[in-house]
Amino acid sequence: MPHFPIVDTHLHLWDRQRLRYAWLESVAALNRDHGLDDYRRACGAVAVAKMVFVQCECDPLQSYEEAAWVAELASTDPRLRGIVAQAPVERGDGVAADLERLAGNPLVKGVRRLLQSEADDAFCLRPDFVRGVRRLAAHGWSFDLCIFHRQLANATALVRQCPEVRFVLDHIGKPDIKRGALDPWRAELRALAVLPNVECKISGLVTEADFVTWTAADLQPYIEHVVACFGWDRVMFGGDWPVSTQATDYPRWVATLEVALSGCTAEERHRFFVRNAEKFYRI
Repeated sequence: MPHFPIVDTHLHLWDRQRLRYAWLESVAALNRDHGLDDYRRACGAVAVAKMVFVQCECDPLQSYEEAAWVAELASTDPRLRGIVAQAPVERGDGVAADLERLAGNPLVKGVRRLLQSEADDAFCLRPDFVRGVRRLAAHGWSFDLCIFHRQLANATALVRQCPEVRFVLDHIGKPDIKRGALDPWRAELRALAVLPNVECKISGLVTEADFVTWTAADLQPYIEHVVACFGWDRVMFGGDWPVSTQATDYPRWVATLEVALSGCTAEERHRFFVRNAEKFYRI
């Protein structure tokens, strides 16, 4: 385990009594409340100094309430330093009022509008979507890209159209690790990494692998390629708890990354687990 407290850039929490999450009905393994006490227990021996909450696909009409609820939680656990909120950027300029309302919450550092579930892989290139994402720059907010690998080229085209917005790719673009497929993800990730306004979370890999039989060796070529493309200044750790619990416990995920990054320097390890996240999310 790291000998210093880490920053977790990708934490999910949900309370089904407070908010509605329709998607949980089809995922039995996750269909219960997951709160801060559960997370503390799950971390085990891993010391977490700061966390960034990432929206959990509650009912879109409850997006503001979700961010407000997490701000309440932060009053009981000051390690919660940032929120990546849900916002309907597909409304284009019409999202301005939603963003202004969210701006009243000082913990909001960015926005995520989930793209992985869209049937149209070019959804993110619709003119209104692009305009809505560009609106984030006025607030200094970033945009989390949560996509499947087949959407990577279109996500890159979106980033090119929004040079004033900072982006982070969640879960390394969800390549098909279960089948061991590296291409065309490998080339498309390299094309994305060329753009200076995008970074990458090394998170969520185990749930793209076989839940039961995955090994560190299955993940290694993907991790190595991400680091080769983005370098040590634009990669950051994400726990993706509790979604990750379908395939791993928290300490095992951290230990797996420690082994995968064993060839890096102490400074590079600290950038990955702490400093890059603090800088990107301004925490």
